[in-house]
Amino acid sequence: MIEFARNVRLWFDPEQVRQDGRTPDYRFSLANERTFLAWLRTALALIGGGFAVDQFLPDLRWAWRVGLALALLGAGVLCSLRAVNHWMRCERAMRRGEDLPASRFPAVLSIVVAVVAVAMVVVVLVGWEG
Repeated sequence: MIEFARNVRLWFDPEQVRQDGRTPDYRFSLANERTFLAWLRTALALIGGGFAVDQFLPDLRWAWRVGLALALLGAGVLCSLRAVNHWMRCERAMRRGEDLPASRFPAVLSIVVAVVAVAMVVVVLVGWEG
């Protein structure tokens, strides 16, 4: 957790990140940035899905609707925060000549999305009104 707090400061101080190690090949930095942007697109899709569930399924039981919407919105928030943190950690690792950091987040996000998808299948098969 302390490392995460330290990383949050670096999100807003790119010059400090640039002072760490040597400048990597620009192709790698740009690939890292494209990956960051892909994670942000994923976060926006999850957030949009959360709002869509809440707004376009009014006949769905309140608990189901709010639960599914909050799961998607929460996953979107976590995904956006993880995107910037992972981008910064990868940039620092490349500058230091270290291995890129491993992450369990893609697996966790996949499980959350799969659980929400299964819940939506149940809603479709059982019907919206309880």
